[in-house]
Amino acid sequence: MDTMRRVFLLIDPIEFQKCFYEWGDGFREKIAEETIAIDGKCSRGSRDDKLGKKAIHIVSAWANENQLILGQVKVDEKPNEITAIPKLLEFLDLAGCTVTIDAMGT
Repeated sequence: MDTMRRVFLLIDPIEFQKCFYEWGDGFREKIAEETIAIDGKCSRGSRDDKLGKKAIHIVSAWANENQLILGQVKVDEKPNEITAIPKLLEFLDLAGCTVTIDAMGT
């Protein structure tokens, strides 16, 4: 087992997410009035039929001009993206930004 894998296995994902969002608050001034794209993606190669694992679906908030993901929420399946969007937006302060979303989120 490599060192990075051991480290990541020890990290509490919820606590990491909170720390990540706090760190991201430092970018608040940089993203003021920026275009933020909300979109869901399926991680290629994350499905494992032998182990019965479904593919990983993640909804992300992408700051276009700064080329930065501001936050992500994992969902069980693609149709669940619509329920993940409010959770993602709850964590982010996007006042003054233009937020875009694809047809799946409408």
